[in-house]
Amino acid sequence: MPLRTARVIGMFCVALSIGATPIAGAADFDKGFTAARSGDYAAALQKFRPLAEQGHAGAQYILGFIYITGQGVPQDYAEAVTWYRKAAEQDHASAQSNLGNMYVYGLGVPKDYAEAVTWFRKAAEQGDASAQNNLGNMYDTGQGVPQDYAEAVTWYRKAAEQGDANAQLNLGNNYAMGQGVPQDYVQAHMWFNLSASQGGKDAAYNRDTAAERMTNQQISEAQALARKWVAKNR
Repeated sequence: MPLRTARVIGMFCVALSIGATPIAGAADFDKGFTAARSGDYAAALQKFRPLAEQGHAGAQYILGFIYITGQGVPQDYAEAVTWYRKAAEQDHASAQSNLGNMYVYGLGVPKDYAEAVTWFRKAAEQGDASAQNNLGNMYDTGQGVPQDYAEAVTWYRKAAEQGDANAQLNLGNNYAMGQGVPQDYVQAHMWFNLSASQGGKDAAYNRDTAAERMTNQQISEAQALARKWVAKNR
């Protein structure tokens, strides 16, 4: 069986999984966050919009999320971009990552891979795992930057080590194909296995395909490496 090696780009960071509370306006932010988590987006907007208009990066980010998903407001990609950009310009990493995605998919802005790379890099350098994976993808595919497999591996690894399932799958693909690293099915199997344990797209298929090309000893070694990684990162 051939490997499924289409590179996986992370989707939008989900704002409502982010629990960080800004210092200024913390009480209103908390009330808005609680309302949004309960599905009362009208109440959430009443709290978030004034904070966002006052320059509150966290509120701006969540307002962007509300507009991109059409929760409590008509879906409006251009408006989402406006609020993501305001937060991104204040170095809000998740907003930078999501703004990069808007440029990748041409949502609310013209499709622009170079601009996407700019925002992914800003977020990636702050340690945002989704942005690191996506920056790796841009280098892997040569979108917005010259194709550079070694640079792709560097960014995939940073995200994979943080447990990002998409990056683990992508890094496994690079090891399996010998792109940016020496071909190594043991390493490929390990990363595929870790991704598969999180439901990573195509990861289980690629792990099993890699196993067909490995000895039993190599498979055992890869499984041991995966267990060691999990134990270390609990």
